[in-house]
Amino acid sequence: MRWDRQYTLPATYNDLQGFSESYPLFDKEDRPTHWSSVLYPGEIQQELYPRLTSIYSLLRTGDVEAVSHLFVERVDYCEFGNSKPFRIRVVNQYNDNYDHFYVKVADASRIYGLELEHLLSPNRINYLYHENSLIEEHIAGIPGDAFIRDYLDREDTNQVRIAKEFVKFSERCFIRLLGDMRSYNYVIDITPDFEDVQYRVRAIDFDQQSYEGRKTLYLPQFFKENNQVVGLCAKLLNYPTMKQYQEEERSLIARRYTSEIDRLRHLITCMKKDRAEPFDKVVQLRQELGEFHQTTRFDACNSMGEIVERNLEFTLHRHFD
Repeated sequence: MRWDRQYTLPATYNDLQGFSESYPLFDKEDRPTHWSSVLYPGEIQQELYPRLTSIYSLLRTGDVEAVSHLFVERVDYCEFGNSKPFRIRVVNQYNDNYDHFYVKVADASRIYGLELEHLLSPNRINYLYHENSLIEEHIAGIPGDAFIRDYLDREDTNQVRIAKEFVKFSERCFIRLLGDMRSYNYVIDITPDFEDVQYRVRAIDFDQQSYEGRKTLYLPQFFKENNQVVGLCAKLLNYPTMKQYQEEERSLIARRYTSEIDRLRHLITCMKKDRAEPFDKVVQLRQELGEFHQTTRFDACNSMGEIVERNLEFTLHRHFD
């Protein structure tokens, strides 16, 4: 509420669960996806779809009044993963341009993850919350698993820049303790540059923000789904170069930390009081991080909020001097 994330929404996650039929959704290459398109009874759809366009309008413009030329073309549902999200496809009837947004069940870890991404990463995050429903905007990019499969070995892919960005992405995840960054939980944003292209790896799923006890779950290089990219980093980047990229990322995060210090303090205070995670995972993570950093400064942490705060302070302290 303090930071203008909470709104009264015309529809909630529960309203979307009333579908009567579903059928598998395939990609452009006719490969199966984790998504199914769902159908609603006529009277439910007639009432629900205008409310969904109102939510889209609120997310994009801050005005709950639905734009008349926008309509819902499709609602998709994903049973894969613990959030079981709905994806809403909104189309402009004047030019057939479309956009998506997501409706998910809200949980503490996900909201903390979205906020930390907004404050500490190079990306701004737009989301709304109401009655345990979370509305997230679509994050554009090529899904990591599709990029590794279809783009990584192409001649026009700048593999050195991909390797560099993955090192920096891994550093961002570990510093703020965002876990489970398997290849299907991030996207690759490709931006043309004047002589080449630039890449940015962006997380798209935040439900494993400082929840698990194993340190390796916060290091993307330890997931087998990322093995090809990890191999690329080992092949193209030597250790001094990797350290350089890590220090560059730490410096940028430290600057964001300083500029957002008031909001971060409020967020971490909330995380400390909430303690949504099992305590045995707190004990495990504080021990493993203490061994990794070779320090006893994590021993007194009794919540994930404290561990996140300590990890930020420990990894970024040199840039605050």
